[in-house]
Amino acid sequence: MNEFRTEASMTYVPMVHSITNGETIMASADIGAAPERIFRALVTDEIEQWWGSSGTYRMIDWSADLRVGGRWTVVVRTADGRSRPAGGEFLDIEAPRRIVQTRAYAWDHPTLGRRETKVAYLLEPIAIGTRITICHGGFAGLSEAAAEHAEGWARVLSWLQAYLDAGNRVAAWTRLFPSPPAGEGGSARQRRDR
Repeated sequence: MNEFRTEASMTYVPMVHSITNGETIMASADIGAAPERIFRALVTDEIEQWWGSSGTYRMIDWSADLRVGGRWTVVVRTADGRSRPAGGEFLDIEAPRRIVQTRAYAWDHPTLGRRETKVAYLLEPIAIGTRITICHGGFAGLSEAAAEHAEGWARVLSWLQAYLDAGNRVAAWTRLFPSPPAGEGGSARQRRDR
């Protein structure tokens, strides 16, 4: 028996994938936002609003000179309040489709030290929004660091999904229930019953 399902009856479940071979990490997620929106979330100080959690770390003091050869810096504020600076250089930028940058900690990371690695973000338009794929290389000989960072990229993509999904819900709610004109306050029900 063939089953027919309309688009309205299908449920989308966001998934994040992250794997490593011990030298390179590949991570991806499908996110319900346009590539331009995701690009902006990755390269501006908006990063401070979504990258991290109170139980792990937060990104603060983001700064970027968004051009090939430009530098970026951020401070990773750990759950226990320590500040861990990181930064790098933009190697390639094709807004809003691709970002390639170096990345290094300015402190002795327990598994990676201060080794410079390379991160490439690819943003591909898909029917529901964007497929973001991250390739993070430079872990040769440091498989423990690669495994740790693969888990980290899964968290980061989940945070990005949640942040943009929350923004989409607020935008949809605002379209359905716009703010009342000045002088017409009260609840939606009160305005409707007038």
